[in-house]
Amino acid sequence: MNKTQLDGAKVAILVADGFEQAEMTEPRKALDAAGAATKIVSPKDNTVRGWKHHKPADAFDVDIPLPQAAAHEFDALVLPGGVMNPDALRINEEAIAFVRDFFKAGKPVAAICHGP
Repeated sequence: MNKTQLDGAKVAILVADGFEQAEMTEPRKALDAAGAATKIVSPKDNTVRGWKHHKPADAFDVDIPLPQAAAHEFDALVLPGGVMNPDALRINEEAIAFVRDFFKAGKPVAAICHGP
């Protein structure tokens, strides 16, 4: 098996309730398959719920609560879309600071659909 550029890379996936589920799960699968280690970071402590369009979907365990997360511990950031998720994160000062730290460090940030 050939090593990829993502072997050992640590990728944060920042979400709040209401993220578009496929916009988190599909990139996560691809990143994990390429050798990255993904972690769900959220303002919530235990679980966060995805949505499929306009309906609630699955719940996912939060790996790292946002107050305990630091951009310097990751190599990249993924921001899934959805309607409620980005709207909740953009008014959360901790989430804004977390995202800004990735940009300040020149680390890759992938934002999907409503995520930007």
